[in-house]
Amino acid sequence: MPLPSGPDPWFGLSPETLRFLEVHPARAIAIPGRGWRDFGDAVMLFSAGEKEPFFNRLTAVRWPEDSRAFDARLRQATELFAALDRKPYVWAIPSLSAPLDLVARLAANGFIDQGGGYDMILLDDPAARPNVPLPRGAVLERWNNPSDADRVALAAALAVVIGESFGIPESRRANLITEIALTLAQPFFHACLLRVDGEPVATGERFTFDGASYLSSIGTRPAWRGRGFARLITTALARDSVAGGSELVYLGVYADNTRAIRLYDRLGFRMLGPRSSDMLLERPR
Repeated sequence: MPLPSGPDPWFGLSPETLRFLEVHPARAIAIPGRGWRDFGDAVMLFSAGEKEPFFNRLTAVRWPEDSRAFDARLRQATELFAALDRKPYVWAIPSLSAPLDLVARLAANGFIDQGGGYDMILLDDPAARPNVPLPRGAVLERWNNPSDADRVALAAALAVVIGESFGIPESRRANLITEIALTLAQPFFHACLLRVDGEPVATGERFTFDGASYLSSIGTRPAWRGRGFARLITTALARDSVAGGSELVYLGVYADNTRAIRLYDRLGFRMLGPRSSDMLLERPR
């Protein structure tokens, strides 16, 4: 597989490919109950049942430079969010989103940066890296389009790991199980689950379609951290992606998660462009 190459920060990828990578994750998580729409100058992800901004956002924004035309387009976007009873939320990537000062213009209109993060793209062949041995009593399960009989129990196990790994409140556990079960039914979704002595302890997932793999939800339950499980899961996901024919393998990481950034860097991932800004308008004007 020809991995991306070239000078950073974009590693020789064309503007069309970079836009594809902005849109790909939104398409990946558009399970039943969510949808996405390409407006040409932006792509919207919308969830009918969830008000969480992560599932209701605009990305791949390419709005006009002219101030009057920009203001009109921003007003149109905020009106759309209002009609959907959602907070306006825009993912902006400096030097890629347009106009180039998009973050500053949004901030001037009351949007607040929620912290943002980095996209990291795989540049090294994961097959060339040493194997990561499984610890005693551990089994690494790979799941794709499981049967109805397996899906419920698997969703519950994954929800335990994801819930504890990412601090999702117990009150949301039932909704999380439902979301995971719907995602497991998507043919392009692959989950890795590591069990130790039968106990689910670490997981990660990939959404593989259109020649790309988006890696997500790589996490370990707090009681089992520090044993190299995240490295094991990430390596397995990367190898499976390449073996499955993906030409682009990437993931997202919060800017303040320096430990994960160091891990992914050691595994051959590099930051693709500058830190994104997740711009949220709390009280639309």
